[in-house]
Amino acid sequence: MQYWLVKSEPFKYSWDQFVADKETFWDGVRNYLARNNMRAMKKGDLVLFYHSNEGMEVVGVAKVSKEHYPDPTAEDDTWSVVNLKPVKKLKNPVTLATIKSEPRLAQIQLLRLNRLSVTALTPHEFDVILQLGETTVK
Repeated sequence: MQYWLVKSEPFKYSWDQFVADKETFWDGVRNYLARNNMRAMKKGDLVLFYHSNEGMEVVGVAKVSKEHYPDPTAEDDTWSVVNLKPVKKLKNPVTLATIKSEPRLAQIQLLRLNRLSVTALTPHEFDVILQLGETTVK
């Protein structure tokens, strides 16, 4: 299993809307590295859902429910989407400030590639964020 983090601006697509929808395709990614990360996602992989710009915090856990296919919102087949389903809301959201101050997360891609909307996580990074959020999944 692999672990990932996806970002969404809550005014565009929030965790609450995601939960209400029960499943969504993750579209609009127009960065090659983020696209390649989505193409590497496998069904069942776990994904942290991060509210960017407003809140700036990890708020929930999702899972990949369908592997990559062409983005229906794109004009060509350069871009891909995956389907995601919500799994669990974090008991306590984990803020960007907390992530920055946590030595165990010093190498997390969220900090090193901060403009990237889809990033890989190590199993350790995923577990640390769940621990900080007082949440268990598995």
